[in-house]
Amino acid sequence: MTRCLDCGSERTTDQCPSCGLTSAAAEVMFRRRLVFRTAIFLLGSLAFPYISQVFPPLDIDLMLIFFGVIFFAALFLAVTLERRARNRKEIEVLKRVYAGFIPLPWILAATLFVNGRLDNAKNITYHPTAVVGRFNMKGLVRGTRRLSVRGWRPGQPYERLAVDSDDFDRFQIGDLVEVAVEPGALGIPWYYGVYRR
Repeated sequence: MTRCLDCGSERTTDQCPSCGLTSAAAEVMFRRRLVFRTAIFLLGSLAFPYISQVFPPLDIDLMLIFFGVIFFAALFLAVTLERRARNRKEIEVLKRVYAGFIPLPWILAATLFVNGRLDNAKNITYHPTAVVGRFNMKGLVRGTRRLSVRGWRPGQPYERLAVDSDDFDRFQIGDLVEVAVEPGALGIPWYYGVYRR
């Protein structure tokens, strides 16, 4: 017994008793939905890196690694689903797992947005430190610029701060700076800015 690729109900003949689609028609409908859901996932995947630059958390590298794992796992699942659908194999469990991945970039982006946007500006703390390194990776759209500074948190020998091009060009290795940090409305600390001491 197999399941319909479109609605997931059990069927014993080529035509599904629930939705009335044949195997070929169900495959076409499934592929349309897969493309639409993947487009929603990819739009969220574009929103997350943008928001992470607007309200950058202090642990941005860990968040980007977590996001990268989610991104590549979802794309692997989408490709697997498409191949299994083409071969008319069972895909119901994988469809449900993939559906769980679709909102994750949106949830991560919304969390960072709410955390930074609803934070009270009165809670800014300034941490004196020094620039110990710079990293610039050019990208097609925006690129990544990081300043590495001596860490002020326990267990953190240094902090990597995502900065814009002005701050990246303004500060050099050895400059004494102050990093303005806000605690975040949801408890995710993020840095507000980098200033000269």
